[in-house]
Amino acid sequence: MAFDDLMARLDHPMVVVTTAAGDTRAGCLVGFHAQCGMEPPAYAVWLSKANHTYKVGMLAETFAVHFLGADDRELAELFGSTSGEDVDKFERCEWAPGPDGVPVLTDVADRFVGRRSGLLDVGEDHVCLVLDPIESHVGEGELLGLRDVIDIDAGHEASERQRPD
Repeated sequence: MAFDDLMARLDHPMVVVTTAAGDTRAGCLVGFHAQCGMEPPAYAVWLSKANHTYKVGMLAETFAVHFLGADDRELAELFGSTSGEDVDKFERCEWAPGPDGVPVLTDVADRFVGRRSGLLDVGEDHVCLVLDPIESHVGEGELLGLRDVIDIDAGHEASERQRPD
């Protein structure tokens, strides 16, 4: 499909989105995200409905968005190729509790924590969360792009993300 080919030409920065609800932590690699407001600032992230992070995120209000650096390939693989239903990803990386207990990946310099101000579910395979930033940190260096992780096998198959007919 021509649209798929066009999207494959883009090199979006990759992010890991983390959240927590009660004692349950979750996080996943996300390629669909963008700033969606300036005054006040807002950011949109789209979570796959197949992911453990989606299930936990529907019960959470606070999320951390970590912009992976060029040296963060291992974090991309951890959060992109394993499922939180099977593996505690946070046992395998450095993190600390942030606002409202959200897991913050301490080795990722470029990040923000935001509170959910909106949720859009149009019935497709992803839901859109709109986040209002409450805490930000800016690092240095190049970010990890889609082209750098295109070979990572997803923790869930595409068929698990499809909308019901």
